[in-house]
Amino acid sequence: MSDGTFRVVVNGRPHSDPPRAGQCLRTYLREHGWFGVKKGCDAGDCGACTVHVDGEPVHSCLYPAFRAEGRTVTTVEGLVGEDGELHPVQRRFLDAQGFQCGFCTAGFLMTTAALDEEQLADLPRAFKGNLCRCTGYRAIEDAVRGVCHTEAPSAGEAVGRNLPAPAGPQVVTGTARYTFDIDVPGLLHMKLLRSPHAHARVVAVDTAEALRVPGVHAVLTHRDAPARHFSTARHEHPEEDPDDTRVLDDTVRHVGQRVAAVVADTEAAAEEGCRLIEVTYEVLPAVLDPEEAMRPGAPVVHDKDTVTARIARPRDNVVGEVHGEIGDVEAGFAAADAVYEGTYRTQRVQHASLETHGAVGWFDEDDRLTVRTSSQTPFLTRRALCALYDLPPERVRVVAGRVGGGFGGKQEMLVEDIVALAVLRLRRPVKLEYTRAEQFHGATTRHPFTIRVRAGARRDGTLTALQLRVVANTGAYGNHGPAVMFHSVGESLAVYRAPHKKVDAFSVYTHTVPAGAFRGYGLGQVMFATESALDELARELGLDPMEFKKRNIIGPGEPMLSPGGEEEDLHIASYGLDSCVDIVRRARAEPVVEDVPDGWLVGEGAALAMIATGPPGGHLADARVALLPDGSFDLAVGTAEFGNGTTTVHRQIAAGELATTVDRITVRQSDTDVVRHDTGAFASTGTVVAGKATLRAARALADQLLDFAAARLRVPRGECGLAEEAVTHPGGLLSLKELYAAARAVGVTLRADGHFGGTPRSVAFNAQWFRLAVDPGTGEIRILRSVHAADAGKVMNPMQCRGQVEGGVAQALGATLFENVRVDAHGAVETAAFRRYRLPQYADVPRTEVHFMETSDAIGPLGAKSMSESPFNPVAPAFANALRDATGVRFTELPLTRDRVWLALHEVATNGPRGR
Repeated sequence: MSDGTFRVVVNGRPHSDPPRAGQCLRTYLREHGWFGVKKGCDAGDCGACTVHVDGEPVHSCLYPAFRAEGRTVTTVEGLVGEDGELHPVQRRFLDAQGFQCGFCTAGFLMTTAALDEEQLADLPRAFKGNLCRCTGYRAIEDAVRGVCHTEAPSAGEAVGRNLPAPAGPQVVTGTARYTFDIDVPGLLHMKLLRSPHAHARVVAVDTAEALRVPGVHAVLTHRDAPARHFSTARHEHPEEDPDDTRVLDDTVRHVGQRVAAVVADTEAAAEEGCRLIEVTYEVLPAVLDPEEAMRPGAPVVHDKDTVTARIARPRDNVVGEVHGEIGDVEAGFAAADAVYEGTYRTQRVQHASLETHGAVGWFDEDDRLTVRTSSQTPFLTRRALCALYDLPPERVRVVAGRVGGGFGGKQEMLVEDIVALAVLRLRRPVKLEYTRAEQFHGATTRHPFTIRVRAGARRDGTLTALQLRVVANTGAYGNHGPAVMFHSVGESLAVYRAPHKKVDAFSVYTHTVPAGAFRGYGLGQVMFATESALDELARELGLDPMEFKKRNIIGPGEPMLSPGGEEEDLHIASYGLDSCVDIVRRARAEPVVEDVPDGWLVGEGAALAMIATGPPGGHLADARVALLPDGSFDLAVGTAEFGNGTTTVHRQIAAGELATTVDRITVRQSDTDVVRHDTGAFASTGTVVAGKATLRAARALADQLLDFAAARLRVPRGECGLAEEAVTHPGGLLSLKELYAAARAVGVTLRADGHFGGTPRSVAFNAQWFRLAVDPGTGEIRILRSVHAADAGKVMNPMQCRGQVEGGVAQALGATLFENVRVDAHGAVETAAFRRYRLPQYADVPRTEVHFMETSDAIGPLGAKSMSESPFNPVAPAFANALRDATGVRFTELPLTRDRVWLALHEVATNGPRGR
């Protein structure tokens, strides 16, 4: 750099402005508009920021930007040829649909494009620096190997086909726009000061020094925030959740709670401002264990009014509880020939979506508050912002770009409220983007559960009684606490036919990081206990566990009874649970071909699950379909896309009803401007609720098209039909372009709306089976075979649905084997980075064999049911049952880490068998 200038060539374009001191290459590239380079971990752990420097792949978050001087940098955008031709790797990922949310895809593409033949032969090693949270890695491997899964679209034959995601070309070229992939002029940056204490009162906040930092525009504290309380949880009916949260509070209830916000010209200035804020705390007693929190004299987390805050017993730290009994469980246990009782524990798990929480807010040209956010619930977030700041709905717009993973974690309002406060105060655009560490100590986790289960049965294998005592640790705030607790003891018990059932369940406050919505919504935790307990009970009776369970599962037409209360709108509208069990039975009957090292222990185990397709009380969705001037269609839906595949399914539904091809349907979504309302993409509703609204809108538009064409042509309606680009009639074809022009000429808009209220609801079923090998000398576990059977009703897109199953199994294996958000003795999260948290990598995840049952649901659109959450739920108990079969040890606490397995086997060898 002899002339003192900085030069770097990015994707063939020269850049000469020098990087800032200490700037990494990732931020330098993104500031120059190369948004295909993603921020996922801040520490070189996830690979989402991978680029090539002089042809070599590097993690650009670790690569100092100044080192790129004089070099050639290629991002995913630069893989595309000058003629627009996709790179072969991009084409293969597109053909195999080797992505779901797509946030990690650019990194995988850049890594793959640099692999030589030797590296391609060892993908577990080649991909050790790249993480995916969505796919389960099978689709990524298929993409690398050149396997094509997609089908070409054909008119009117969309449903049931492997049609590609509409955003696929944008995902593989790095042009899909996620939350922060935009350039907002005049943007200010927000950073948050967080509490170092688990429980304290904020006595004073001195902001003087922070305000003197050059570039700092504002420091916001509890004195600037609205006094009203709300819940960060987003549900259609807000009264389901406790109002226990303020935007900024003068009492902090967990380490990591936000205390103040600094808004500045740069992130560096905002961070410096946070360091210079002086806070005086009055440290208060804290309680970290939920059982201790319920004892007399424990520190009270929320001393609020029961009625107005909707907290069950504030002084006892119980945010919600359920107590119920069907029949007489003691009589049921007295009638049993065998009774099993055990206590099971599940841990905190982080959602670990690669795109962190964040939002950008500004005032648009119409002086409307606009918030662009990584959210599963844009409409409910708008509603909450309006209530919080006394704004009319027409003055607020909330829009989600493509969302980089959710898994329930983005069914919260964790950032939008404080971004809105800053925008309203400063009337300038403001951005808040969580770091990976903030995701761990400032977002939410899966609820830790302790479940005491008791089960009794007769010698012939007939269940006589089931009893649960459940304690869920909801952390410092209740957000989803009561709802998760209620749901956890619903389908987990209702799936079994037993005359006597009893539940006592508590959702409990503690001074720890809040828990929230997570894939499975409590069912996975309780099913780990119930499915393990029933497996153990069958063994005590000398029965095959799967035969025992099949004898006791409910059948079609039977009531689904749980002591928590029968949900009247929930039905078995199609039934494939028995077929799921049969798939598992056939798998284990097949010849064993795995090569197992000498001395290793081998076992197999299975578990089953049932889940409601949607929440109780209604889940609303609106859709709108319109004919466009060129004869194509515009489909507007409110639900968000974060790898759940709803965009693909909605296009398939609309294309089928309109007798056209999916490429002739443009989708607008996740924007409060596009339709009247949509509750959100959660509770497995993207296909069964929003999809039904799309179905109704498309059918209504098809009727309009035929009615108008028949009137114009003066022929009977029955003689007209829809074709790909025209209306057919006895005299030939009337193109949709002509039809649009004719309608416009007489002032007719060919457009239709559809609505569905989310009720009645159906249930989906799953079964998982593993064969494992365990090394008793080290505790190492190898998965020899993984089989998953799913009853999703009519499968709208088999390729995509299989990806949901594989991703659910992979995520659940992470929770089963090693993921654990650890909290220290002072309430602080210890695992605030991926390298300390241990997500499943390519080498950890088996290729699961996925089987779909042939059923058609009487409630879901075109016979479909949900299949986004449910694959997660039976994985942990199936794995634990296989481990029990192999080792003779009943493991009762997750995760099943290698050291925990080894210690248990060592103890058995020394002192005899005992459950762990």
